[in-house]
Amino acid sequence: MARLIREKFRSAGAFASWLGLCPDSRISGGRIRKAGTRKVANRIATILRLAANSLSRAEGRMGDFVGRFKGRLGKAEGIVASAHKLARVIWAMIVSGQPYDEAKAFDATPAATARRLKNLQNQAKALNMKLVPV
Repeated sequence: MARLIREKFRSAGAFASWLGLCPDSRISGGRIRKAGTRKVANRIATILRLAANSLSRAEGRMGDFVGRFKGRLGKAEGIVASAHKLARVIWAMIVSGQPYDEAKAFDATPAATARRLKNLQNQAKALNMKLVPV
């Protein structure tokens, strides 16, 4: 099954796009005419949206992720963004054959760590403080 998924969808993003969980901006003459997600009749996308909505009340890193995105983007857009994340996780689980590991799914990349350190340094500078590494 993993080979079939890899043949049909080149990446997790392509899988999420097929589900209709990616942004679809209609641009004409340099202006955005319509922005949103495509309307698709896909049961999996509906199930992922329902799962993302229920995760907003769950404890754990995925629940925190959904809550942050619903707060940042609004309820509907946050649910779609969370469903997109779930689709990417499912694609990775099928292709790799590995079970879901929450620590691995939310593992900090070196770029994210550097960005967080820079933000902390800027906050300390604004408060006339200095960060000292341990």
